[in-house]
Amino acid sequence: MVNMRSLEAETARPGPSTGAIIAVLGLCGTLVSLQQTLVLPLLPDFPEILGTTSDNASWLVTITLLTAAVGTPIVSRLADMFGKRLMMLVCMWAVIVGSLIGALSTSLGMVILGRGLAGLGACLVPVGISIMRDHLPADKVGSGVALMSATLGIGGAVGMPLAGVIYQSLDWHALFYVSGGFAVVMLVAVHRVVPESTVRTRGRFDYLGAVLLSVALTCFLLAVSKAGSWGWGSPLTLTLLVTAGLVLAAWVPWELRTGQPLVDIRTSMRRTVLLTNAASVLVGFAMFANFLTSAQQVQMPLETGYGFDLSVVATGLALLPAGILMVAMSPLSAALIRRYGPRAVLIGGALAMAVGFVTRALLHGSVVEVMVTSGIASLGTALAFAAMPTLIMRAVPITETASANGLNTLLRSIGTSSASALVAAVFAASMIRTSSGEMAPTFAAYQLVFWAGTAAALGGALIAAFIRRPVRLDESLEPAGAVPTGERVHVKADGERPEVLVRGRVVGPAGRPLRQAVATVLHPDGRHVDWGRTDNDGRYVLALPEGGSYLLVVSAEGWAPQSELVDLDAGEAEDVTMTRRLLLSGHVTDAGRPLGGVMLSLIRHSGEYAGTTTADPDGYYELGLPPPGRYVLTAVDHGTGRTRSRALTVHSTSASLDVDLITGVPRPAERADLTPVAVRQP
Repeated sequence: MVNMRSLEAETARPGPSTGAIIAVLGLCGTLVSLQQTLVLPLLPDFPEILGTTSDNASWLVTITLLTAAVGTPIVSRLADMFGKRLMMLVCMWAVIVGSLIGALSTSLGMVILGRGLAGLGACLVPVGISIMRDHLPADKVGSGVALMSATLGIGGAVGMPLAGVIYQSLDWHALFYVSGGFAVVMLVAVHRVVPESTVRTRGRFDYLGAVLLSVALTCFLLAVSKAGSWGWGSPLTLTLLVTAGLVLAAWVPWELRTGQPLVDIRTSMRRTVLLTNAASVLVGFAMFANFLTSAQQVQMPLETGYGFDLSVVATGLALLPAGILMVAMSPLSAALIRRYGPRAVLIGGALAMAVGFVTRALLHGSVVEVMVTSGIASLGTALAFAAMPTLIMRAVPITETASANGLNTLLRSIGTSSASALVAAVFAASMIRTSSGEMAPTFAAYQLVFWAGTAAALGGALIAAFIRRPVRLDESLEPAGAVPTGERVHVKADGERPEVLVRGRVVGPAGRPLRQAVATVLHPDGRHVDWGRTDNDGRYVLALPEGGSYLLVVSAEGWAPQSELVDLDAGEAEDVTMTRRLLLSGHVTDAGRPLGGVMLSLIRHSGEYAGTTTADPDGYYELGLPPPGRYVLTAVDHGTGRTRSRALTVHSTSASLDVDLITGVPRPAERADLTPVAVRQP
């Protein structure tokens, strides 16, 4: 039940300004990217500093990648359940503790532990984006999301020169003091400025799903990250990849079966979400390939013919304009999304990235040319990264925005990990020795990566082109009767007023909760507002712009859908009782005469059991309608030993099929009649 007193008190208090919320959450994105790049310039020196090998020192980057990937879907789901600001504070504390461990340690193991905790800072991005959706006025959400996405670029650009300056001027421990101090500042800022969201889901956390997904991600990312040193054909790499595939094959059915999944696979398979996530992998690949090759190319020795021998600090300064460009693009990205829609902006951003890679392959004679061409790719990255969360949030229930964005962030990180592995493999296979004795990759290796980035960006644009174009429902632009085609477009009635949360239950005639039912709420004129899926207890949560009269539509597998015009306001809505069961029914006859007491068994065409019943004295039978598909219905008269089978195709509506056990026919001839029959509607 929503606490109305606390909700009224929160409404009465003056809330933080929109600009302050955007600024704080954007700086959180900068903190995330700083954590990912801060130790990169020191990797060549860490083996000597910590008394270890280069392969072991690479764990300082690998562990951050692993904890970020594993933690993102888990923290995002917990944010939807227990509070988004709460989980941001938890992640901030993890960064602070991790930085403190790194600052006070001198052993490799402890520094790796600290870096692992700091990796949880990556979870701040999807949670922060969902907070923007909950608290910002509708016309500010796009610019806020675009800015937070863009700060990932400027954080990466600032991180390298900052690390170089700190390392040259102070001690390597100072890197962790600086990052931890920044995290402390952001902890206080989030606590004071960012309000807690009232949009939450109830239920139990999916522990088994979290464990399975964590194992699968760890095995996959570990294999991809370390394959360069282990070898792609090594037994350890292959074992990890096979294990990841097997665990993932077990995880998907579990998520489909459980009522409160860590990741809602059904929602993720919606066309917009699925295609956006697929494009995210490729866009993430292209983005990181551009960043890696830009940073390395300008640092290569002059003897290579394409390098410029820049220092770490100079490299960061050379890349800084591209990071600033990404931030400067955020208001333009938001304006383009409002004008043309996120689908078009995602396509345009991916195409701009492709243009950037092509020009990088052709123009590389000076530092300025590298800066300009990589800047074009960065501009495309800013557009694409701004559009993807917007597409996701329009297509999922409001109560699942954090977990949905978490999955999208995870898939982007898989793309970046793949880019890192590809760049390492290509460069390792094309090394030359310079006149000074240094080893460096050939420019042909760089060009191969450029063309791979071009292909990835074009692939992302092609996938995005198949995303269904949403219908805008802003009343100032479209007639009131416009109806969306499969997209959720939610417009806040008042950016300063919290949304109204409605909680309800879907039950059967006997009061038994129905899980995986879908409750959809629309305005009386047909405009879409929100939708939600029920958990194991049959509960759903919907977020409305304000209380009032709405059209509530409820559907559940095996039940006839129901709809009703209802008055909805904050709190608990009345239970929705599904009254009409969808059935497969018919009569069993013997040469046209009713035949009772006959057993009927339904199996899938592939052999799986679906259900069994017995015909009543009049030969009538009923079975709950199974999921759509091909089935075989078999009637067995135990008194005479006769059987008869009929093939049928079940759709999503009640169906009728009669079975006649013909008398006087020898039993061998009574084998299955698999000729498909037309299914009659009652």
